[in-house]
Amino acid sequence: MSDEDKIIAELETEFVELYKILKFEGLAESGGNAKQAISEGLVSVNGEVETRKRKKIRAGDQIDFIDHHIEVIGKADE
Repeated sequence: MSDEDKIIAELETEFVELYKILKFEGLAESGGNAKQAISEGLVSVNGEVETRKRKKIRAGDQIDFIDHHIEVIGKADE
């Protein structure tokens, strides 16, 4: 996997639902497409296939979707 396939997602809140990360990072055209990909078992969270569309994703979680790897970080302290 190249660095181009690695995405850093910074959370603005304590958590975000899984399907929203795929949508916001541009990996799915819409929330509906993201939900379908998740229900089809195409998404892994922390190394395990995740089929819950609204799974709460928190800082430290790792998401894999097709050829993309997403590292989730918390909002940096100012």
